[in-house]
Order: sequence, then structure tokens, then C-alpha cells
Amino acid sequence: MRGRRGRPGLLGVAARTAVVAGTATAVSGKVQQGQQAKAQQAADAEAFRQQQAQATAAQTAPPPPPPPPVASATDDMLSSLERLAALHAQGILTDEELAQQKARILG
Repeated sequence: MRGRRGRPGLLGVAARTAVVAGTATAVSGKVQQGQQAKAQQAADAEAFRQQQAQATAAQTAPPPPPPPPVASATDDMLSSLERLAALHAQGILTDEELAQQKARILG
């Protein structure tokens, strides 16, 4: 599409400009997509690292201390019977009173 004197015509210049602009737009879009993909990969990698750090922290945290032992009913009964035996040995309780209290404790 050359004009009268060997120069490109107006239509040729417009067509070439359209091709260049279209190519630039396509390249720009691809570059932008690549940048977005890299940014998404970086965000995913950071989220993964944070999850791993939290999991590691949870695994390395010391376990909570065990609850204090609860006095069992058996320990209470034995303690009461020992006190009754001591009172009986001191002569404070009679044989009959000791038998009644033991029956009450042992239920």
C-alpha cells in the first residue's frame, strides 16, 4: 500500500499502527497475568509457611500440667478409720462407739 511517491499510504500506516497497538496490548496483558500469577504464588507460599510455623509451634509447646490428684473416697475412709482407731486407743471411744462409727463410714 504505497502512495504515489513510494511512501506508505494513510491506510497502511493506520493498519500498521493497529497491529503494533494490538500486539502491545496482548503483550501487556500477558505480562500482567504473569505478575498476578507470581503474586498469587508468593501469597500462597507465605500462607503455607505461616501454617507450618503454627503447626510447629503447637507441636513444640509443652503439654499442660496434669491436674492435681483428687482425694479418693477410699483415702477419706481410711483416714477416718485411722482417726477412730486412735480415739479408741486413747480410750475416748468405747468398743460400741467404734463399731457404730465404722459401720457409718463403711456404709
